[in-house]
Amino acid sequence: MGQSASTSAISSGSSRRGSNRLHCSRSKSMAQISSMQVEENAQFQQINEKLDYTSDLPDECLACIFQSLGSGDRKQCSLVCRRWLRIEGQTRHRLSLNANADLLTVVPSLFSRFDAVTKLALKCDRRSVSIDDDALILISHRCRNITRLKLRACRELTDFGMGVFAKNCKGLKKLSCGSCTFGAKGMSAVLDNCSALEELSVKRLRGITDGSTVEPIGPGVAASSLKTICLKEQYNGQCFWPLIIGAKNLRTLKLFRCSGDCDKLLQVIANRTTSMVEIHLERLQVSDLGLVAISHFSNLEILHLVKTSECTNAGLVSVAERCKLMRKLHIDGWKANRIGDEGLSAVAKCCPNLQELVLIGVNPTKLSLEMLAANCQNLERLALCASDTVGDPEISCIAAKCLALKKLCIKSCPVSDQGMRALACGCPNLVKVKVKKCRAVTYEGADGLRASRESLAVNLDTGETEHQDASASDGGAQENAVELPPLVSLNGAGAADIASSSSGRSNSLKARLGLLTGWNVVTCTLRRWAGSHSSSRGS
Repeated sequence: MGQSASTSAISSGSSRRGSNRLHCSRSKSMAQISSMQVEENAQFQQINEKLDYTSDLPDECLACIFQSLGSGDRKQCSLVCRRWLRIEGQTRHRLSLNANADLLTVVPSLFSRFDAVTKLALKCDRRSVSIDDDALILISHRCRNITRLKLRACRELTDFGMGVFAKNCKGLKKLSCGSCTFGAKGMSAVLDNCSALEELSVKRLRGITDGSTVEPIGPGVAASSLKTICLKEQYNGQCFWPLIIGAKNLRTLKLFRCSGDCDKLLQVIANRTTSMVEIHLERLQVSDLGLVAISHFSNLEILHLVKTSECTNAGLVSVAERCKLMRKLHIDGWKANRIGDEGLSAVAKCCPNLQELVLIGVNPTKLSLEMLAANCQNLERLALCASDTVGDPEISCIAAKCLALKKLCIKSCPVSDQGMRALACGCPNLVKVKVKKCRAVTYEGADGLRASRESLAVNLDTGETEHQDASASDGGAQENAVELPPLVSLNGAGAADIASSSSGRSNSLKARLGLLTGWNVVTCTLRRWAGSHSSSRGS
């Protein structure tokens, strides 16, 4: 017995020593393997750090990648290496610069890097000194391929600088200038040298002070290429009348708060061209005589009549009867009651392609709205603002018969929750409803509309400061201004340039406003719950 016990003790001890040796050998081998892996990872990391996977990409491929990025990402890419900096600069076609006087010193280096710019914006703060002729002339020497130029508050530019620029950049296609101080000679220099000019937009050109002594501005060599002319707040607008009359292929004419007899202008244009497609008239000296002249443009598709108090039903009837391709019609009647059911009924009868209708300060009744709903079956966007006659019966009519309607805006109209209930059952294609300053519409009515149609976006602003939502910012400075955006937004190629940063900021702002709107709705709901709870406890 003792011998067997000692034998078993010896065997167990030897087995423990064997297992310890095996464990030590395994630990050593694992340690060696792990050290080898660390060395391999370090070597692989060094190889990766030295290897540039984009070096095999041609410059053209890298440029295509940059063009698909936003402005912020492009700026970050330009800091990676010298090659990326060079390619990013060579492929940037749009540039927006702060046009202070200090810009002159950096123009050579700036346009050595961005030598492919074709769209240039020069904007100066009103409290700063802007660039002068020397800077603009230097830019024209460095960047002769400019096709679009935007000038804002460049008050130091003169006719001489604009003349030299026009001679150096004859491929200019679009010019937009606002609050600049050069005059008629500078504008004429552009028109006399830029034969490819297609769009011209002028706002508050301060160099034209006395219309009686200023030479008239003619179309020059751009007579055949000009397709769009926009004049805003030009108190000597009659100086541009020869330009408008001489533009043979003019398609779009926009006149905002300009002086001069527009009736005679429109009559002369009607006898010279028939290519007009879009006309905007705002706060002008125009009457039914001008509308009769507009009726000669049989291809007209878009017409805006904003605060033209001398225009009546008779003029609108003339336009409707002859411009049967009308797609968009905006009327701000300024509550003058000179345009109503008669004119709108003519539009309903003669313009079946109407897709967008905006009525501000106009008092349509159920009669004309029924005709519009029945005959204009493509009507997708409708805005009714500051109307004393648009109530629940009219909204019920729209809900029942406007089957194609997708966007509806109601502002300052005697509409109540009953109208909201009618919308809950009608307009099967409706995607967005905006109700603003309609005091009889409550949050309960808007919530009921949302609950009945979950896919429908409902924006309600009762006009109270504590309940305002994001839609309150749409009006801007104009109390009854309405903007109906297109149903489909397309991302153009220009989203990759510098100017796209503003759209990014606006999108982020809209997102933040949307969050605030949701919080306001939650706050109002909690406030109502708290009120009902306290009343129940009191009872």
